[in-house]
Amino acid sequence: MHDCQPYIDLLCHLVATPSFSGKEDKTAGLIASFLAARNIPVQQVGNNVWAINRHFAAGKPTVLLNSHHDTVKPNAAYTRNPFEPVIEHNKLFGLGSNDAGGALVALLAAFIHFYDQPLHFNLVYSATAEEEISGKGGIESLWPYLPPIDMAIVGEPTLCQMAVAEKGLLVLDCTAHGTAGHAAHHRSDNAIYTAVKDIEWFSNYRFEKISPWLGEVKMTVTAIHAGDAHNMVPPECLYTVDVRVTDAYTLEEVLHEIKRHVNSVVVPRSVRLRPSGIDPGHPLVRAATDLGIEQYGSPTTSDQALIPVPSVKIGPGDSQRSHTADEYIELDEFSEGINTYIRLLGRLNELLKNP
Repeated sequence: MHDCQPYIDLLCHLVATPSFSGKEDKTAGLIASFLAARNIPVQQVGNNVWAINRHFAAGKPTVLLNSHHDTVKPNAAYTRNPFEPVIEHNKLFGLGSNDAGGALVALLAAFIHFYDQPLHFNLVYSATAEEEISGKGGIESLWPYLPPIDMAIVGEPTLCQMAVAEKGLLVLDCTAHGTAGHAAHHRSDNAIYTAVKDIEWFSNYRFEKISPWLGEVKMTVTAIHAGDAHNMVPPECLYTVDVRVTDAYTLEEVLHEIKRHVNSVVVPRSVRLRPSGIDPGHPLVRAATDLGIEQYGSPTTSDQALIPVPSVKIGPGDSQRSHTADEYIELDEFSEGINTYIRLLGRLNELLKNP
């Protein structure tokens, strides 16, 4: 791999530039300028930046390299200035260095590496917004402007292992109804009692199909509210359920099963964050297998949930560091990430030459 220093410098500039979700205009400008300085035409939709390789041609499959440049807000436990990139003991500290600046810039390095090379596939790079809030101004808003995409590599901190499946997310707002009245009188339709029975079902129910990569669908009640006075039976009980859906089911299938079993009214906040899985015979997976890259199923969501084509998630850094105080990425991890992407795309090129 050629000199990593320009990419380390870019990552430092990104860390030093606040890019909270929905306010990523300045980091979008940094990425666009980095590409333009290398005579690569850049396009932008909102705070999403994208570019295509020089030898883009119809009739070849198109591979998307995608990661996000927004960050969460720093938590209160930070002991360092989150916007001051500091390199100590071969670690780059700063907000967004690990999630997902390392993967974002490593993918950019791989894109530039292959930009002028004739390939058996087209290559598109996108740096997208609002991933941390699953906002509609991110990859979802960019997708209609991109050329038709056949497969995607999503950059996230995975220790350069490949996530070949990822859980989707349903957040359910549930309402158990009853009849309001004085607590001194007998009532058979207490909303709280109805909610308790349904919550017990959420706690105990097991979906039949188990994903080989992601295991079981997981349902967790995370919030509850009912009543305001000790002597009043409330007319309703509200509670929230977090449902992590595996690639064994669609969101609609899980939602239908839940509604079939509980008495509460169940309303999903969205059905956008879908689970993903990819065929083990897909060229991206075959390329990883050939290179000895370890594969696994990821419990966390990413832009994969909004990408409607076969995709994998892989990148430098460690997901365990994401959203933590004093976030960092090791420079050796970053360099490994660049090389892993280049090797993966190189092997994919060989496979697509002789499919």
